[in-house]
Amino acid sequence: MKKALIALAASLSLAAHADAPMSDDDSDLPEWAEKRIGPFHATMTDWVDGTSRNIDGFFGTTDALTVDSDSYLRISQENAWKEGEAFDHDLSARFRLDLPTTEERLRLIIESEPDETRGTLGDQESALTDDRSNSIEDVLVGLRHLGKGDRTREWDTELGAGIKVRLPLDPYARITTQRLWTLDDGPWKLHSDNRFSWFNKDGYSARTRWDLGRPIDEKRHLRFISNAQWREEVDTLEFSQAAELNQRINRRSVLRYSAVVLGESLSHTTIEDSYLQLRFRRDIHKGFTFLDIAPSLHFPRDVDYEHRWALTLRLEMYFRRFIDRVTL
Repeated sequence: MKKALIALAASLSLAAHADAPMSDDDSDLPEWAEKRIGPFHATMTDWVDGTSRNIDGFFGTTDALTVDSDSYLRISQENAWKEGEAFDHDLSARFRLDLPTTEERLRLIIESEPDETRGTLGDQESALTDDRSNSIEDVLVGLRHLGKGDRTREWDTELGAGIKVRLPLDPYARITTQRLWTLDDGPWKLHSDNRFSWFNKDGYSARTRWDLGRPIDEKRHLRFISNAQWREEVDTLEFSQAAELNQRINRRSVLRYSAVVLGESLSHTTIEDSYLQLRFRRDIHKGFTFLDIAPSLHFPRDVDYEHRWALTLRLEMYFRRFIDRVTL
């Protein structure tokens, strides 16, 4: 398996130097698969879009029929393997119903799996996306007060409150702030994303994310990402530091090289894991079906930092009017 992972990583790296020609129909699937997926995707997309607009029209105005909506449904199948363990299979879904006309800056929102339920930073960093297999069990219904939106000039602040739909009902409140700076009018941009939350069942939590990046050329982008998270239920400060080089191979394929360190700070700082990962992402069908292949080499603390290989394969499908998810 180690040789296979090394060969896979080498082949993905070589792909970064090959600007593959695009097919006319932007699909890697055989014709029989296209004929089945196309009608199914169109039906589900109409259902997601129609459901959000109908609810929005009930609470808001008739503009709900024409305004842009941020509603979506994502279904994914992930297969993850770690050295010494069997393959882990997860089928998950995540959705959001965005109701933009309820008020100009006060929106009713229904979404599954809030960020606060995604577990440790290690869980979040190792996952290719932010889904979890039990995401449908965590559904929020609430109000969100939008900020002014221009985060390049001032802090963009959003307030939210509502309930988590479970028995007993779990009320919550949260505040998020975002800011974007361009450093010395140069290529470097610094993005700050912060969240403070309270859930009646889980207590308080806080997270801050700082993303410093710049384009190297038309196809490559360099990023340094710092995360810190604290949750009352575990009372531990978690942190992560990542360096990423993202490279667009062509219009449908991207490649990411990353080095990540994960740690905790109690009475003293400990490094829980560090790893190198190569992730290949491909739009395999018309901008709504994607394949991820991500081999990685880990050095976890629980095995005295001995190296462990891992591999994640993920297939996901989006149901949304206008999306571009090929970017990592």
